[in-house]
Amino acid sequence: MLRPATLQDLDFLVEIENRCFEIDRLSRRNFRHLLTKGNASTWLYIHDEVIIGYVMLLFNKGTSLARLYSIATLPEAQGKGVGRSLVEAAEKVALDNVCAYMRLEIRTDNQASINLFKKLGYRQFGTYEDYYEDHTDALRFEKMLVVHTPANLLPVPHYQQTLDFTCGPASLLMAMKTLDPECDFSRTTELRLWRESTTIFMTSGHGGCGPFGMALAAFKRGFRVELFASENEGLFVDSVRNPEKKEVIRLVNEDFLQEIKRKNIPLSYAKLTIDEIKSKLDSEGIPLILISSYRIYQEKFPHWVVVTGLDDRFIYVHDPFIDWEMGKTFTDCINMPIPIKEFIRMSRYGRSGQRAALILFNSPK
Repeated sequence: MLRPATLQDLDFLVEIENRCFEIDRLSRRNFRHLLTKGNASTWLYIHDEVIIGYVMLLFNKGTSLARLYSIATLPEAQGKGVGRSLVEAAEKVALDNVCAYMRLEIRTDNQASINLFKKLGYRQFGTYEDYYEDHTDALRFEKMLVVHTPANLLPVPHYQQTLDFTCGPASLLMAMKTLDPECDFSRTTELRLWRESTTIFMTSGHGGCGPFGMALAAFKRGFRVELFASENEGLFVDSVRNPEKKEVIRLVNEDFLQEIKRKNIPLSYAKLTIDEIKSKLDSEGIPLILISSYRIYQEKFPHWVVVTGLDDRFIYVHDPFIDWEMGKTFTDCINMPIPIKEFIRMSRYGRSGQRAALILFNSPK
């Protein structure tokens, strides 16, 4: 039987901890703190009214990630499926808390745990050196918990951005290729789209691509476009301190806006809601949304993603950026599930909370 732990279980938890581990033990004070903390959850495995194991999860309110912080089974109960049951219970709790991923660390010499988690679908994606008290390294494991996809998931081909500043063109390429299979899916087109869409300057380095330039680039290639923006002053201006560079960005955006008006591209200075995103998907439109990457990558830069579908809990996106250094692969960035509430928070950028989106449709014949 499994049930959530309470403060009345402190003595049993400490006993299990002391019998299972010689170092890196959680203290009574640690357990008390985590049992009363809002972003932690501890579950017990009970057999014949005796607690023989526990699992503890930590949640980060800013991400869709759960961390399996600690798991222990009494020595006499090991090898009887208790550990597997605890992990499966932890995964269900994580999903109930709208977490799409689970991560954990395992000692390099704990082969039994390594084998268990691999059997349960976890994959190693990194290493923490000198992680434990005795200087043993830790292997980092991760599993995507969301295994279903919504019925309206779009068959969008994935394209990896080839440069740090081409997430917009890469996202645009994905949407264009979905609507027109004959679209040239190449780096040459990626760079051509960037040249047509760039705002020229950013905080540092090459300029990023705002919604106005991207909309014009798509319109030029025969696609119908709808635009949503929070303001007409131009994105990314706040991220640049140099007055001359600010003026250049202003002029570029002004030119984009004049051309958008001449071409009668629909532009709404309004927030694109989740209901509207669903409506656009149902109408065979492909939404491209500007987000702040901080809540995913802990770095503050604007980032474009392609929405491929949604359900009651998650919005699914193709992310053109693949963080190979963190052990990510193409699979991790395709139909990536993000909790809807979290997506709403991240779909704004900068101190002024700028928002931007464009929807691509096939032009009527």
